Amino acid sequence: MKRYVTVPRPTERAALRACERAARRLPPVPALMAALLDANDRRDREGVCLAAHRVVRSATSGVGE
Repeated sequence: MKRYVTVPRPTERAALRACERAARRLPPVPALMAALLDANDRRDREGVCLAAHRVVRSATSGVGE
């Protein structure tokens, strides 16, 4: 019986660490609100949740930090 084990690569770990350290800029609040309204019109629950969280994160500094 063969077992498949994923071997983590050092480049993957380095990329993940660099991604965590890098500051990501969010789009402006009006663009995010437009995305929220669009997701709501399409009845996309996941899109509504993501857009709402991004609006809050972009509007207030220091959320979750």
